[in-house]
Amino acid sequence: MDGEELQQHARARVQELPGANLEHPFGPGWDVFKVRDKVFMLMTDVTGEPIVILKAEPGEGKALQEQYDDITPGYHMNKKHWITLHPSGGLQRQLIEDLVTESYLLVVENLPHAKRPVDPSTFGQDAR
Repeated sequence: MDGEELQQHARARVQELPGANLEHPFGPGWDVFKVRDKVFMLMTDVTGEPIVILKAEPGEGKALQEQYDDITPGYHMNKKHWITLHPSGGLQRQLIEDLVTESYLLVVENLPHAKRPVDPSTFGQDAR
């Protein structure tokens, strides 16, 4: 998967997330995705390659970095709470979508209940 595909998959997943918005507070070289004014994903190519930066639980982020060469600490972010996805073919589309969703839900969980666009404990589960 090349960088363009990496960012396309991440962007496509964001479009399915309630209350998610795209902003450019750092200029045109950075796509910043927020839910209720809180950042959950950034995309840029200022590093020389298209990357996706996501929030992650510290333990999960560390495990992902150990498991995948294409996942490193968050570029220009808190290295404990953010990860960077790099394009080079090792990340499957489903993993990218899952990581975007997890980042979104981590931010939603910290919002006041009245501001949550979804219930993070049940979002994405089948209503069977």
